[in-house]
Amino acid sequence: MYKKTLTVAMAAATLATLATLTAAPASAVAFTDAAPKIEVIFGAFTTIREPDSTFTCPAGEVLIDRAHWGDETGWTRYRCGQVRINGETVSVQTRNWTTAGKESNSYFASPPDHVLIGRRHLGDENGLTSYLTGALYWRGVQLRLTSRYWTEPMKESNHSIQAFAPLVMTGRQHKGDENGDTRYEYSTVTVDG
Repeated sequence: MYKKTLTVAMAAATLATLATLTAAPASAVAFTDAAPKIEVIFGAFTTIREPDSTFTCPAGEVLIDRAHWGDETGWTRYRCGQVRINGETVSVQTRNWTTAGKESNSYFASPPDHVLIGRRHLGDENGLTSYLTGALYWRGVQLRLTSRYWTEPMKESNHSIQAFAPLVMTGRQHKGDENGDTRYEYSTVTVDG
């Protein structure tokens, strides 16, 4: 029987030829690198009295969670965080405060690709609430906020909500007084391309 033998030199030449035929150009390899790593680095908690309050995240941070205990004179706790992509801090471009609406029947969803960075509330449940929004930028490109979803309703007078990366707060709805329901909208920070 005839045996075909492949020498080491012939095997190396064959592998080199196959590698040349199947190798992708360098630009394609760079484009197909792993997806960027998106993190949210939590900041400190800030607790304030609810009536006649204004809360704004520190520069470069976005709203991550909110909690409230008690009636309209109770305590509200906020926490913000920095969004980072591959270890680089994302910048936040602040917009103007929204037009105030009545708290007891409020619904606010930020404009497309904008995140919440502040909340102002005057008075009790019949008072006015407004929000401060901002856009996220990484390497000079505005990031998208996708997969928007609303949480289940929670009783305003005893609730706490928190998101994890790559989610950020983009909306809030409240009905009634402190015994009414509150829910939040969250969105996913997305890097295109």
